[in-house]
Amino acid sequence: MFLDIATIFVKAGNGGDGIVSFHTEKYVAQGGPDGGDGGNGGDIIFVVDKNASTLIDFKFAKHFRAEDGESGGAKNCKGKSGKPLYIKVPKGTIIKEKKTGNVLADMFYDDSQFVLQKGGLGGKGNARFATPQRKAPRFSQKGERTQEIELTLELKTIADVGLVGFPNVGKSTILSVVSSAKPKIANYHFTTLTPNLGVVKYYDKDFVVADIPGLIEGASEGAGLGHNFLRHIERVRLIVHVVDISGIEGRDPYEDYITINNELESYSAKLASLEQIIVANKCDLLEDDSKIKEFEEKVGQKVIRLSAVSNTGTKELLAAISKKLDTLPETEPMEVVEFNENRNDSTSFIVTVDEDGVYEVHGGLINMLVRNVVLDDYESFRYFQKTLKDRGVIKALVNNGCQEGDTVRIGDIEFDFVE
Repeated sequence: MFLDIATIFVKAGNGGDGIVSFHTEKYVAQGGPDGGDGGNGGDIIFVVDKNASTLIDFKFAKHFRAEDGESGGAKNCKGKSGKPLYIKVPKGTIIKEKKTGNVLADMFYDDSQFVLQKGGLGGKGNARFATPQRKAPRFSQKGERTQEIELTLELKTIADVGLVGFPNVGKSTILSVVSSAKPKIANYHFTTLTPNLGVVKYYDKDFVVADIPGLIEGASEGAGLGHNFLRHIERVRLIVHVVDISGIEGRDPYEDYITINNELESYSAKLASLEQIIVANKCDLLEDDSKIKEFEEKVGQKVIRLSAVSNTGTKELLAAISKKLDTLPETEPMEVVEFNENRNDSTSFIVTVDEDGVYEVHGGLINMLVRNVVLDDYESFRYFQKTLKDRGVIKALVNNGCQEGDTVRIGDIEFDFVE
């Protein structure tokens, strides 16, 4: 089964918590704090799998989570960091943020590697908070928590040349003749259900040809198979437009040619602007060349006369492709947008009221407080109260209608509001 688009959810590992611990040893009085730091969470890393040609692995596996970091230990022992999670995708996969549609990465090269999300930082143990004035801190820092990200994976075939045309015009046969590819060939429409790639050797040059499943009128709007596979010719440098010059199926070659070009233009102006080589296939079924001359007059250019079945005209086609590719620029990866989780945000917050009338405060400021505040430590709790007042959280609650006795939830902390 061929799958070229998938939605997945990824999450880097949470950082491990720092711990509160004090050194205890026989004959050693007041050993002092020795709580270790938590380990960092594992990263989410995308890599190219050269053996994959479809996103079928993501049809049922939707959730990917890296290992969490372990909590710190006594005697200043740091927790073990979580292992990174490597997600393998086919070459040519575009990684998009589902929410915004931004392209975050283009796995364009064989060795492409992309670190999407760094693991959460480990929290500090209480030994890190000891000072000459605070010799026995009874609090530590929690590890940084990461957020789950929804992504769209979209596979776009990377090829130099794209074979396009109506179903059953002979594209697969042409590919099988000019390369070592073995696509399915049969005398019925939509024989090709997935893009087929073939590497063509032409003297000291080589290039990749993609056989795109047959297009029909309305393909750009979802008719037939075209809507699913037009994306696979977005990266090609050159289009080889194949028409059935014999008209054996009752279609007019020129009308087919116009229809396909209209679909390319409807889908993408970039596709419509690509250089084209026109191939008149199935010439072996013609009694004379009058139909070819008539077609050339209508399109205003010479065409490559070909019979893929009898393997005539293929040398001329390969020579034309090679010559044209020499004049065209190489395909470049798509422009990407740097992914920003705002994990360094420690100032923003918003106040909402849920259906039960509970006032909730969340945002970067709250994430910072939840990580750094220990409520059963007096100094830490005072810092929590002071920050809420100084950063305007108390004022914002009042402005949103919060009154004495109302329930307020900040992270995992829930309390009755007292102004």
